[in-house]
Amino acid sequence: MKISVVGLGLIGGSIASCLKQSGHKISGYDIDEKTISYAIKNEIINFGSTKLINIEDSEVVILALYPTVLIKWLKNNQEKLSANTIIIDACGIKGVIISEIKKFLRSDLEFVGCHPMAGKEASGIMHSSPTLYKDANFIITPVDNSDYAINVAHQIAKNLKVKNISEITPLEHDEFIGFLSQLTHVIAIALMNANDNKDLSLYTGDSFRDLTRIAKLNEDLWTELFTMNKEILINEIELFEKSLDEFKNALKNDDIELMKTLMIKSTLRRKEFDKK
Repeated sequence: MKISVVGLGLIGGSIASCLKQSGHKISGYDIDEKTISYAIKNEIINFGSTKLINIEDSEVVILALYPTVLIKWLKNNQEKLSANTIIIDACGIKGVIISEIKKFLRSDLEFVGCHPMAGKEASGIMHSSPTLYKDANFIITPVDNSDYAINVAHQIAKNLKVKNISEITPLEHDEFIGFLSQLTHVIAIALMNANDNKDLSLYTGDSFRDLTRIAKLNEDLWTELFTMNKEILINEIELFEKSLDEFKNALKNDDIELMKTLMIKSTLRRKEFDKK
């Protein structure tokens, strides 16, 4: 297929390079000329521009943009797309985005919410990789989409060599992501900010490094994601606080059996998690 990728950062660059290796003809668009030059030089894309040249030729347009930028871009540029174009995103939030897009999207275009579940603690196309999504999970959140559009999303996911492809509602997506992704990032932030001893790196082991690996964040992107999923994320934080308090109180009360029970429970759940 002829596919355009708009936004050639870590996510968009990785999608573009993998799809190009799968045999698709990839056009890449980004506001940064240096990013376009890098993408062309490193054969991540077949064609690139800071302007939307020839985007009307694309059968599929993949938007790898910040949520607010994505909504604005599509609203301002949908007239440049040909009828029956399939539009796919890669955002970590779905409810707000899909709700806003449905208000203005042309009737002859289809938007399919997608979320490839992989990333890095670095940004920019120089960190992109065609193997970023290999064996990852991929979520599709169809809303009034045709079978053809959903099949296209599945094909894109398969080309990215993901392991699992799931179809769920936008609300289910945001609830799962609120716990599995956003809460874990909040915990990592809290851990890194809980102790300001400058010599911690001299004494830490793998456990602290593993737990805080995701604390290196793009603050502009993640504040958007958190804010757009505010109610769900706050609820998940409160549930985590309740779980943490349970263990704290067990420790305060020297309740050895309860602590062991909680440890056994978490161990069993993690073992089940690792099987999938």
